[in-house]
Amino acid sequence: MRIPVSVIVGQVAHGASFDEILADYPDLKAEDIEQALEYAAWLTQEEIHVV
Repeated sequence: MRIPVSVIVGQVAHGASFDEILADYPDLKAEDIEQALEYAAWLTQEEIHVV
């Protein structure tokens, strides 16, 4: 089952613990949540382009 990163990050943002998320989505592992957060952080990195 595929669970969008936005769903996981949204739950964390609303205060859900890893244990609560894992209970809601039994196919996930704690590592999956960590990777989703790492990916979300990577997407929001700022890049400065000097022209």
